[in-house]
Amino acid sequence: MTQPGAAEGRPARPSNWNLPNTITIVRILFAPVFFWMLLADAGNDGPLRWWAAVLFIVGIATDGVDGYLARSRGLVTELGKLLDPIADKVLTGAALVGLSILGELWWWVTIVILVREVGITVYRFAVIRGGVIPASRGGKLKTVAQAVAISFALVPLWVPLGDWVHWVNWVLMAIALVLTVVSGLDYAWNAVKLRRRRDEGSDA
Repeated sequence: MTQPGAAEGRPARPSNWNLPNTITIVRILFAPVFFWMLLADAGNDGPLRWWAAVLFIVGIATDGVDGYLARSRGLVTELGKLLDPIADKVLTGAALVGLSILGELWWWVTIVILVREVGITVYRFAVIRGGVIPASRGGKLKTVAQAVAISFALVPLWVPLGDWVHWVNWVLMAIALVLTVVSGLDYAWNAVKLRRRRDEGSDA
């Protein structure tokens, strides 16, 4: 028996339970395990800290994998669109909060980044029917900078290499923070312009 739509020549909708979505869900499940490992180490730079860092790096590295698989294999679903940004924010947020709890990252840095990320994600979902604002180069660069900065902050390279590594970590985090704020302001400005065009079109 053919599915509705298939008889009319339309491709069948991909199942929500596909490989890209599974990878995204696994990334979400990584977050609590990673968070526990990070706090269980309690800043002692032991095996748990190293494993926590590895888990974060593996999790964040799959960010592009699930999206590529979904697009290249025609497996893009509404569930995937919803879960993908959530997975990124959950894992990144867990890392930032964990580092702040351990006293290795100022709380105000964590708050600024999380407010930007959560605020724009909520706004994107709120206006998704009115038009999607594509990710800018600044936004993509921000994502990479955050991943690199957090990864370096998590891996205790100062143990084998010395305290100078902390300076590298601070510089990387500062770059990520600046790109986060600038790209957030750019997104907000583009959102305002999109809304004005939409309002002008409705008045015409």
